[in-house]
Amino acid sequence: MPEKQVYEYAFIRYIPKVEREEFLNVGVIVFCKGQRFLRMKYQLDTLRLQAFTPELDPTELKEYLEAWDAICQGKAKNQPIAQLDPASRFRWLTATRSTIIQSSKVHPGLCSNPEAVLDDLFAKYVL
Repeated sequence: MPEKQVYEYAFIRYIPKVEREEFLNVGVIVFCKGQRFLRMKYQLDTLRLQAFTPELDPTELKEYLEAWDAICQGKAKNQPIAQLDPASRFRWLTATRSTIIQSSKVHPGLCSNPEAVLDDLFAKYVL
């Protein structure tokens, strides 16, 4: 059995009105330094999101999440953040902000397979 290593994760939340503090989980991001793993997974359930916020522009929300994913992968063109090491990109993505896309607090755990953790968290808390 592979040795377990520390990983960290945070949920990616859609918060249409920051002042109301209501949100829907739309994704999850997982970082494991020991395995050089940084990935996120997201899904936009348009019907659910529009029931939550009728004025939602799903295209705009998708563009924000695609930008997050590009930074996560280190592939965002012309973005200095994307050029940072994975740990710094994870810290930047999970930093406290006041926008319609935010992350939860970061939570730690131990795992031998961060990909399986990502899939499990996504299935339990996003889908």
